[in-house]
Amino acid sequence: MQQALSLLVFTDLDGTLIDHDGYGWHAAKPALAALSKLEAGVVMASSKTAPEIIALQTELGLRQWPAIVENGAGLLEPNQESSEQPARYVELRAALETLPKKLRNHFVGFADMSVQKVAEVTGLPPHAATLAKTRGFSEPGLWHGSTDELSDFLQKLTELGISAREGGRFLTLSFGKTKADRMAEITSRYNPRYTVALGDAPNDVEMLQTADFGVIVANPNREALPPQLGEAEGRIVRTELAGPEGWNLAIIKLITRLELHKGTQ
Repeated sequence: MQQALSLLVFTDLDGTLIDHDGYGWHAAKPALAALSKLEAGVVMASSKTAPEIIALQTELGLRQWPAIVENGAGLLEPNQESSEQPARYVELRAALETLPKKLRNHFVGFADMSVQKVAEVTGLPPHAATLAKTRGFSEPGLWHGSTDELSDFLQKLTELGISAREGGRFLTLSFGKTKADRMAEITSRYNPRYTVALGDAPNDVEMLQTADFGVIVANPNREALPPQLGEAEGRIVRTELAGPEGWNLAIIKLITRLELHKGTQ
């Protein structure tokens, strides 16, 4: 049986652990080092694909932990390489092509874009855009139709068992699972003493509410999340600093608050 952890951290990436503009994470190194000393788990939970997550896990030395990929549509196991046959993605794209052309043509997914176009709409460099296009479970894209047409599009997707989530500029299609669903699976597996979730966007709220402790990381590039259940009693807190700087301070404060550091002295 897996030995229980003192702390299991679930973290969004862009705008949270990773800087929104420069894609850097080094401001969070002190907190990551403190978590490593505690032998705490760090689970990335992002809209990013498995190849993107693997590259980042390798850089941060976190390949020994699972990761939640494509906003919960997929789960990357510890030290697992990307699937060479993304069956669910192929199935998703096939279902998309069964929609009426008038609706289908208003949705431009990553598979409909060149690497250069994905780089342009995401702000990623070409090599990272290539990884973003290497999908296994979900399809982000841009909607170019009217609001009424979007309602029809979403209804047709629902009939096919496909869910759609709006996050930032993209509409992302998948067959269902959320970050919070995957979080529950991983928490059950590792049985930590405490869980904490960190995020900055609406699609992180379910994680923040599911964890023992939640951290809303400041992101000046988007509208702040509305007041959350649990803020009044301090179960959920907000950072003043943005991105990895806010992440770093929040984790260090939580370790001190829970007195977890005493067990390592």
